[in-house]
Amino acid sequence: MQWVLWVIAGFFRSKASLVAENLCLRQQLLVLRRQHKRPRLRDTDRRFWILACRWLPHWREPLLIATPATVLRWHRKGWKAYWRWRSRPRGRPGRKPISPDLKTLIRRLAAENVLWGQKRIQAEMARLGFKVSARTIARYMRGIRRGPPSPSWRTFLEAHAYEIWACDFFCVQTILFRTIYVFFIIHHASREVVHVRTTVHPTSEWTGRQIVEACGWDQEPPHFLVHDRDSRYGTSFELRLKALGIGSVRTPFRSPQANAIAERWVKSVRTECLDHFLILNEWHLRRLLTEYVTWFNRWRPQRSLGQQTPCGRAPPTRTARWQGTEILARPVLGGLHHVYERDA
Repeated sequence: MQWVLWVIAGFFRSKASLVAENLCLRQQLLVLRRQHKRPRLRDTDRRFWILACRWLPHWREPLLIATPATVLRWHRKGWKAYWRWRSRPRGRPGRKPISPDLKTLIRRLAAENVLWGQKRIQAEMARLGFKVSARTIARYMRGIRRGPPSPSWRTFLEAHAYEIWACDFFCVQTILFRTIYVFFIIHHASREVVHVRTTVHPTSEWTGRQIVEACGWDQEPPHFLVHDRDSRYGTSFELRLKALGIGSVRTPFRSPQANAIAERWVKSVRTECLDHFLILNEWHLRRLLTEYVTWFNRWRPQRSLGQQTPCGRAPPTRTARWQGTEILARPVLGGLHHVYERDA
């Protein structure tokens, strides 16, 4: 009965589908005819089934010598190998090295002219006919000691923590795979999230407006703003900072640890809020972030602050007695977190 139904179903299938199925079956017969106890698949056999799973709609039905999961694994490994080949370094990476004579000249100019910086030495070398970037000059000026060493990055952050804000971007994907960018500003000393906004098209002009909005009538501008070297912090953004009297402190290239407080808040907002919701649109994301930031600033204890909140009420100085007091709970973010208070 099964064979009869199979023959009847074959009349309603297209000719191209039957040809493709016969091709798959013949390929497997070639593998089984090889003189081995266990059929061994070659690279050509794997490539055949990788192409079959890509172009044939019913490739799983005639497959007998391997499982569909195995074929898909070959496909993924093949794509990895292809993109590894496409991404291979061509030639020597990085800038073209300069000659030892130029290195000696840079050190000589730096030693003989104590007041000259990297830009001034670059201009002098350009006048002499040598084109060298300022960062290359700064690299070979490091061995020249000019007085006591400057304080470390950690010392700078600890000494100016109350005068430093940090900002950064992170991306959120909606349920329809639309990318929304979140821009935020956090205060170093108190860990208070000062400003949070979302956009689909982040530009330098838009980022500059966010700095102006963060420094409102009730908010004193900081002395320093720490940010990375993203192109969103362009000329317009730098002009807004200069007009507000804020010093721009750019972190080194590919050094997220230099902006660790901002990076740590990104992890907190993802693990404590965004990873538990399916984001519908920008309005939904903005609503979740507003509620989370309010809870984070007023109710979430910070270990770096001695279990105090960034801008909420301080914990009691002495241990409270129970005395039958009822503890009230107020849900936050739909019950994902709760705020607990003693009943008055």
